Amino acid sequence: MFAHIQSREQAVTEHSEFQQTPFTMSLKQEKREPTESSEYRQDPITMTFNREKEESTDKPPKCIDTCCSSITPPGSLAPMEVTFQTDLEKKIPIPNIGSTRFSMRKLWAFTGPGFLMSIAYLDPGNIESDLQSGAVAGFKILWVLLLATILGLMLQRLSARLGVVSGMQLAEVCRRQYPKFPRIALWLMVELAIIGSDMQEVIGSAIAINLLSVGRIPLWGGVLITIVDTFFFLFLDKYGLRKLEALFGFLIAVMAVTFGYEYVTVRPDQGQLLKGMFVPSCQGCGTRQLQQAVGIVGAVIMPHNIYLYSALVRSREVNRANKNEVTQANRYFFIEACIALFLSFLINVFVVSVFAEAFYNQTNEQVHEVCVNSSSPQSDLFPLNNETLSVDIYKGGVVLGCYFGAAALYIWAIGILAAGQSSTMSGTYTGQFVMEGFLNLKWSRFTRVVFTRTIAITPTLLVAVFQSVDTLTGMNDLLNVLMSLQLPFALIPILTFTSMSSVMHDFVNGLAWKIIGGIIILGICCINIYFVINYVSSLQMMALYIVAAVMAIAYLSFILYLVWFCLVVMGVSFLDCGRAINADRIMIVDDQIQTFRRVGSIRSADSGTLR
Repeated sequence: MFAHIQSREQAVTEHSEFQQTPFTMSLKQEKREPTESSEYRQDPITMTFNREKEESTDKPPKCIDTCCSSITPPGSLAPMEVTFQTDLEKKIPIPNIGSTRFSMRKLWAFTGPGFLMSIAYLDPGNIESDLQSGAVAGFKILWVLLLATILGLMLQRLSARLGVVSGMQLAEVCRRQYPKFPRIALWLMVELAIIGSDMQEVIGSAIAINLLSVGRIPLWGGVLITIVDTFFFLFLDKYGLRKLEALFGFLIAVMAVTFGYEYVTVRPDQGQLLKGMFVPSCQGCGTRQLQQAVGIVGAVIMPHNIYLYSALVRSREVNRANKNEVTQANRYFFIEACIALFLSFLINVFVVSVFAEAFYNQTNEQVHEVCVNSSSPQSDLFPLNNETLSVDIYKGGVVLGCYFGAAALYIWAIGILAAGQSSTMSGTYTGQFVMEGFLNLKWSRFTRVVFTRTIAITPTLLVAVFQSVDTLTGMNDLLNVLMSLQLPFALIPILTFTSMSSVMHDFVNGLAWKIIGGIIILGICCINIYFVINYVSSLQMMALYIVAAVMAIAYLSFILYLVWFCLVVMGVSFLDCGRAINADRIMIVDDQIQTFRRVGSIRSADSGTLR
């Protein structure tokens, strides 16, 4: 029997061409014995591997292809690839409670990834979009913020399910499924979004430091300080994942307290607030209000955040061979995401409401007079004219200080600083996961920070040194356009792979979810394309129009390719052009590893020796 199992193990190895490469996990180094919870069952989530006494065939197990190119003719199997694990390999255990009823202990164990994900809904770009929408439209488009948050929650649900069910992050699935050129193009687009987001966080932190120091630290000095504090925070994860999650929770609490203080101080009209939140209308709105509503959607739904969340959910110890555990993990992660995004929505509402109540329809001249009367040194920021007040995160703090005292200004700056710092750290983790997933390349977090922060800080520092604060804060509008352009490169892949049965098995998207997801993504992409076209047309530069037209052809062509791939995956067979998506031989990396452990365990049990 021992010889029979040994020949069977050899067949598995030869069939998969399993090699020990620098990026391959050596099974001989695995010293953990399989637990009772990892028993394989006849379940569509994982590969079935029966004991020898239950099955006496010499055929190798069916599987094990995860690294094949995305579109290949059915035929040969590509070699199996077992990649290294990321920094989330230290998984947090989930308490084993026999009952299937809701458990606060289990919810607490799953709590963490959702709050890290929600940071992207509170970055300086979002805060600036909030205050501008309040100053421009009052409470009238709060319902857009609510709708954008709900849409974001639905997309994050897909991201979490992909990570939990497959054990792979979105970037890794893209590498395994798309051909080389689309894969590299996707990676570049996501990196561009990460760098753009990083620039917004640097700008926000620098402005906050300038406000807190009453202008003693110039903006370029604040930009340089953000380099140092980022490295300091990154060293904190050496103390464990739960402590790092607690740090993010603390920063979110700081934002809730600071912006909540502004909300209580201003005391907005609650009736108008509720009407604006739940009545989808915008009476008397014009082009400016419409543009602001579109900008809210672009600011709330961040493309790189979809990639981040699919990686974060893997930090919990879930036996994916057990369908009940996977279902439970999906449920608790969704509950946590609801709580986290509800909190982020409240913080955004605080900001919108403050500026809607205090500064809607205010003119520059009115604000200038108030600032002069309060002896504010920044009263010159507001010219003596009757134009409607235009604010950003810097002017917003100044205006709060003029109307409600210095405490309001400093508390606002603390909130912006917390938003910038938390977003900086989450962006660094996103960059690391994306690079590991797309390129199968692992950099140290220090190297990763040097790479992204250098690219982000160089243009920001130049603008801070040679231009005014208006130019620096005006970069946020350009960066929001950049984010909007990258959205299809996260939304289309997440819908594609959560609709692929070989990846999701029993948890694949049903027809209703495919239709709803497609409509959501189409709507969001159309809204953001309108936002981009409107922004480019406002620049009134012919040369820029020509460049934009050329880039638009390549951009739309790539999106059409991703849509075609998605439709073929969903079963629109007449579009496959005689080629087939390689979607029937994909097995999850962890399942492959456990299979080899299983073979080794049977072999050791029968021979009476330990491996």
